[in-house]
Amino acid sequence: MNLVLASASPRRSELLRRAGIPFRVIKPRIEEKPDYTLPPREMVVRLAAEKALSVSGTLEEGFVLGADTVVVYRGEVLGKPDSPEDARRMLRLLNGDVHEVLTGLVIINPENGAREDACSETKVWFKKLSDKEINAYIDSGEPLDKAGAYGIQGRASLFVERIEGCYFNVVGLPLSLLYDLMKKMRLEA
Repeated sequence: MNLVLASASPRRSELLRRAGIPFRVIKPRIEEKPDYTLPPREMVVRLAAEKALSVSGTLEEGFVLGADTVVVYRGEVLGKPDSPEDARRMLRLLNGDVHEVLTGLVIINPENGAREDACSETKVWFKKLSDKEINAYIDSGEPLDKAGAYGIQGRASLFVERIEGCYFNVVGLPLSLLYDLMKKMRLEA
């Protein structure tokens, strides 16, 4: 199997390694520009496709995987925070409420242009947090490079009351959905 991950995300790489899927990483050379005029599901699939296409254009063989994850709270798309203040704003929105995590996946075969894409959705319920808890989490630095300003696999695991859907989707790579797409592309794990 010749899978190329078009992402610099250490979390996605770790999930692929743990699932036993051989791959290599080529970081996409694009400026990620979310199109907030699109419905969130369409937006994440489009961003995943842009990442995959930017890498597939440099290859002659193999399969390229692009992925993009966002948090959606009451229709508002929450990407990665651009400052601690932005992280605080996001965490206060999610505090004591439910939100959705969407991940768009795209696999492209550069040899023949074949493509499969899909979007995974997971609902996440946050506990009610105090300002002290939110500030301590922000001070840890963990939320600053994660969609929605939290990482379920880290310290924020303490804040999640329950989820409905794929846990790995919340981390950034819905492995079961990825496996389905790989089978459609005849890409064996």
